[in-house]
Amino acid sequence: MIPRYAIYYAPREVHPLSQMASAWLGRDAFTNTVCDRPVLEGLDGINLDQLTQDARHYGFHATLKAPFELHPEQDEAGLLLAFKALTTRHAPFQADIQVAALGPFLAFVLAMDSPQMQALHTDCVVALDGFRAPLSEFDLKRRLHSGISQRHESQLREFGYPYIFDDFRFHMTLTERIPDQARRAQVLAVLQDHFQAFAGPHKFETLAVFKQGARDEPFTILDLQSLTGPSL
Repeated sequence: MIPRYAIYYAPREVHPLSQMASAWLGRDAFTNTVCDRPVLEGLDGINLDQLTQDARHYGFHATLKAPFELHPEQDEAGLLLAFKALTTRHAPFQADIQVAALGPFLAFVLAMDSPQMQALHTDCVVALDGFRAPLSEFDLKRRLHSGISQRHESQLREFGYPYIFDDFRFHMTLTERIPDQARRAQVLAVLQDHFQAFAGPHKFETLAVFKQGARDEPFTILDLQSLTGPSL
């Protein structure tokens, strides 16, 4: 029963995107309650619980610092203080988002690179790493068995996750893997239509700490802070 924490981007609870995405996933990470799913034409015969299983477990988010256990010499209160200090270093910013395929997954992604998002991600990874416990042998082997590159292995061992810095790709996951290209295109068209109101400029103005009480429990939002840093 060792909790894990993660630093994620998530819109505010009242943001229409947060509400619509939580409904699609079937769970609200703010309240940890089940949401009534919308009935969408074009998804007949698709099991939506299976299609959104992992994304529902983690809650609607974009990973900036991947889940980690606390270092034995640190505590939750200290993490939250450091997290709040981090949010004062970054100003709100705007970037275009869109629903797209990210490999076999479907997700909200950035329409183009955002230096502000890259800087926020890097700060989260580096500045909060002192709160991260070293990876267990289980977690290390789980990541290494997939044959990752030498650079990814180095990043995994140093920061607990392989796909960071130059390998970071902002994404807010909406589905599981959809290996079949025709089925993936079918679901993509439905989700692009469903979320069309959110395609385009999006204001990033919050950052969240998510917490998982145990590995089999869903992630919920422990703290959400506004970005209050000075504009450049």
